[in-house]
Amino acid sequence: MSRVGKKTIAIPQGVQLKVNDNVILAKGPKGELKVPLPKEISYTMEANELSFSRSSDEKHVRALHGLTRALTAAAVEGVSKGFQKNLQIEGVGYRAEQRGRNLLLMLGYSHPILFMPPDGVEIKVNSPTTLSVAGIDKQLIGEVAAKIRKLRKPEPYKGKGVRYEGEYIRRKAGKSAGK
Repeated sequence: MSRVGKKTIAIPQGVQLKVNDNVILAKGPKGELKVPLPKEISYTMEANELSFSRSSDEKHVRALHGLTRALTAAAVEGVSKGFQKNLQIEGVGYRAEQRGRNLLLMLGYSHPILFMPPDGVEIKVNSPTTLSVAGIDKQLIGEVAAKIRKLRKPEPYKGKGVRYEGEYIRRKAGKSAGK
């Protein structure tokens, strides 16, 4: 049996789960999210715990079992607590600035970059070199953080660029001097 799929999901106070037409709707204090429920996967809810079971032992059904449980757990955590990713900007003259909902980035190019986040994502500039991406959808938060990082990936020689908080960049030695 799937190790991820057989774990139960504890439903915190203030979160409601409803299942309509093979879609799980999670409502909480931060908002609501929908998770598709494949027809091969069935659910059981008892005493504020949700568990999933599968109809057969086929490979794709086993994969759906763990996937459905993981997506539902992320939705429950998102509507109750939310998610956040922190980014650091490193480099001389590299900085970020809040412009209303948008983000203005100076990353060493000849022009500043205006980044407009999608709905459901909040970007906050904590200092000119640190920013946080927050929201309730785990997948969307990761995608937006990756797009911001992609604007100037950290390079291995001086370490300049946008990186995740706590990300380790393996440094390389520069050119060695000639004779």
